[in-house]
Amino acid sequence: MTVFAAASVEGVADKLIGKLFSGNAIQFMTDFIRGHQGDIMHGFKVLLISCVIIAMAWLFSRFCCRMICSSFRKLAVGDESIGRILGNIVSTLVWGLVVLIILDLFGINTASILTLFGAAGLGIGLAMKDSLSNIAAGIMLLFMRPYKVGDYIDCGNVSGTIVEMGLFSTILKTIDGIFISAPNSAIFGNPIKNYSRNPLRRADITVGIAYGDSLPKAIETMNSMLAANELVLKDPAPSVLVSDLADSSVDITLRFWSRTEDYWQAYWEIKRQLKDVIEGAGLNIPFPQRVVTLVNPDGGGASPRD
Repeated sequence: MTVFAAASVEGVADKLIGKLFSGNAIQFMTDFIRGHQGDIMHGFKVLLISCVIIAMAWLFSRFCCRMICSSFRKLAVGDESIGRILGNIVSTLVWGLVVLIILDLFGINTASILTLFGAAGLGIGLAMKDSLSNIAAGIMLLFMRPYKVGDYIDCGNVSGTIVEMGLFSTILKTIDGIFISAPNSAIFGNPIKNYSRNPLRRADITVGIAYGDSLPKAIETMNSMLAANELVLKDPAPSVLVSDLADSSVDITLRFWSRTEDYWQAYWEIKRQLKDVIEGAGLNIPFPQRVVTLVNPDGGGASPRD
């Protein structure tokens, strides 16, 4: 229902202009208010109701956003990013419903508007299929949760620490401080390697000793070094294995477990200690060597030389 019929608006405007120029503007306004008192009161009522609806919608949307974010923040398995995005979705739906209610109060046919938006949405959806695929991938990532904010991941050509998770893209920061914004569809379509998800990580460090060194002594020395390091876990127990008989050395691999947050500190400490421990035990880290055989073209035989 509209306040004034469209056909009478032009006539009312002509009368108002005529009265203003004739000096009877006050009288005309008085007559106008008396003649349309019901319509004016109805307009004020609709405006007041609209203001109340807007205020209630604002309070309700803020309450819903805070409740959703708070719930996900308190859940041990939840992620605050999911709460923020769900809160934004709920807020958008609430304000969309408020607009439709207010338009209906003012007598505007909302059915035709919904039809128009539906047709426009179809066209926009076809034109923005890549963006919509990012949204779908973002929703799947948020609920499947292969990673969370603060995790370090490697996915395709992208690797870094998760800074923010959104519907369209995921923000990462590399170890050297570079900003990366990766589309969600690119991440969802590739295998994700999460280095932070499990509480424990295993490290492998390989070092070579000379063929003339005592292998049991080398293994015992390295086992003692691992046992003395507080960052190396006793369960699972560390191990020292012969991994390869290389050209110039016997390669020994040290395998040990540590907490994920202590992984790099333990890795660098063990690697730093290896040289001093090997040399302190009387062992050697050999340089690459080759045996060259010289052949005498006069038939004098061959003699190997190092």
